Amino acid sequence: MTFSNFSLDSRIVAGIKDCGYETPTPIQQQAIPLVLQGHDVMGLAQTGTGKTAAFALPILQRLLTGNKSERAIPRVLVLAPTRELALQILENFRDLGKHARVRSAAVIGGVAMNPQIQAFGHSQVIVACPGRLVRLLSKGAVNLNHIDTLVLDEADRMLDMGFMPDIKRILAKLPARRQNLLFSATMPADIRKLADKILNNPKTVQVANTKPVESVEHRFLNTQGHLKGEVLGKLLKTIDHQSVLIFTRTKHKAKNLARKLAGAGHASTFLQGNMSQNQRQRALDGFRDGKFSIMVATDIAARGIDCDRISHVINFDMPDTVETYTHRIGRTGRAGRSGQAVSLVTSEDKTQVRDIERVMRVKLHQDVI
Repeated sequence: MTFSNFSLDSRIVAGIKDCGYETPTPIQQQAIPLVLQGHDVMGLAQTGTGKTAAFALPILQRLLTGNKSERAIPRVLVLAPTRELALQILENFRDLGKHARVRSAAVIGGVAMNPQIQAFGHSQVIVACPGRLVRLLSKGAVNLNHIDTLVLDEADRMLDMGFMPDIKRILAKLPARRQNLLFSATMPADIRKLADKILNNPKTVQVANTKPVESVEHRFLNTQGHLKGEVLGKLLKTIDHQSVLIFTRTKHKAKNLARKLAGAGHASTFLQGNMSQNQRQRALDGFRDGKFSIMVATDIAARGIDCDRISHVINFDMPDTVETYTHRIGRTGRAGRSGQAVSLVTSEDKTQVRDIERVMRVKLHQDVI
């Protein structure tokens, strides 16, 4: 299959070529026709599967072929949990819609409101973080009267971050008649409830959430809890790494571990939920451009990271589920590169290791360092 199968407008095709996209990913193959047909869609896919283009391309197509007045704006609202993800989505819309001259804008925290209010009134697509959008709505500075397409991206993470009250306030301001697209990496009970509330006879598309990335080598190191720091230090000296993403279970541990690594001479930073937007952006930018070779993060904080430079993912603390393990290691081995996932395993992690072996259908070799 190629993008020509979707019969997209030539201006959108030009944007696809500019972005270097050649073959639709599985989520794009499944979702694009359904969105074009006007269905509500429940998409189960993690970062790195091409899900942004899976909703951006058909939305751009419908904007170009719809009958609504140009003055009826904005038409599309995309909600995202973090500033960095919102900016990534905005960049995708702008790149893919460049030749179509579809105007888009971001509504995010950490920057001035007035330029966002002005852009809101001139843009067909708004990509917003719930908190900032609710503030603008409460001031009466913007309205959502003409929204005919709503996208909730990384819905599970938005719920994890406590955005459900804001999402409810936003939903109350939207026209009842609209197309709804909800994308989530996982499907806990709260997401099912949200999907049941906002989706109308949805079509479900799913990309193997628990299938490990084939370009990633898995390595498990047996150790003891109090020796993990020492083992990690030895490991970082022996592996040939470019950028390393290290996962911890708690925010406190992420911060402390990054500072210990920095004290040992490693260019390291951390990402966790209590940071301001400016702090998060500095850490992410530094990691992406190579200023920091090591990023220590929790699962929730790391969901906003999109960096093709990551050569190694290290599980300093083992994840609780196989699904979380596959999400973590999916950060490496991307864009045709190989990667390595290294897990520090204690006696308390035996159940998780067995579960991973069962899903991967292999016997995992465990070393002692």
